[in-house]
Amino acid sequence: MFKLTAMKALPGYRLWVHYADGVEGEVSLAHLVGKGVFQVWETPGTFEQVRIGEYGQLLWDDAVELCADALYLQLTHLSPEQVFSSLQYEPLHA
Repeated sequence: MFKLTAMKALPGYRLWVHYADGVEGEVSLAHLVGKGVFQVWETPGTFEQVRIGEYGQLLWDDAVELCADALYLQLTHLSPEQVFSSLQYEPLHA
């Protein structure tokens, strides 16, 4: 949904990201390092090899993929329900 137009790896497992709607800022991914597939980031230089994939996702080789939407939500402090109208709860009247 949110088009990632630019990003840069920063020290401390942080990313600077910029979206087409003008939203930009830093997001920390340090809390993921060493967990599951994110163990690959412990290898020096691996985190810095991030790139934007064909579908706008963040990629680190074939090992790790992150959704740009998730980073957008983290950056803006919005909930999924605030951004994606289809997630709004509509009570059923039976």
